[in-house]
Amino acid sequence: MDRLFIDANVLFSAAYRSGTGVARLWKIDDVELLSSDYAIEEARRNLSEPEQRRRLDERVASLELVSGVTLDEAFFETLDLRKKDWPILGGAVAGRASHLITGDHRDFGPFFGRELGGVMVLPPGDYLHQRKPR
Repeated sequence: MDRLFIDANVLFSAAYRSGTGVARLWKIDDVELLSSDYAIEEARRNLSEPEQRRRLDERVASLELVSGVTLDEAFFETLDLRKKDWPILGGAVAGRASHLITGDHRDFGPFFGRELGGVMVLPPGDYLHQRKPR
């Protein structure tokens, strides 16, 4: 069973407007969705409308939450990854995610299709093409 760590930008997209494509992640059989308070709060800060925040709360209710974990700095010294993204990758690794699902092309784009710390980094569309929603 895949364990998907959902990054803040994917949470934001799923909540920003009703019926968005990334919301299909919540409809896939045989996956576990997880995220962290760090990612959730980042998404929440960028949502301005009460309806958007309500949708975020609905999505978050079905997530397994990974506690705030950071990995040893030595792990990140070999990666060209901004420090603000360390808690995202750290959460995915600590949560034993099989995949980090992120739309962050700027910071994670160079790692799309690669494993970091045992976690496959993919944009949501690539993962969705591999799976069938229920």
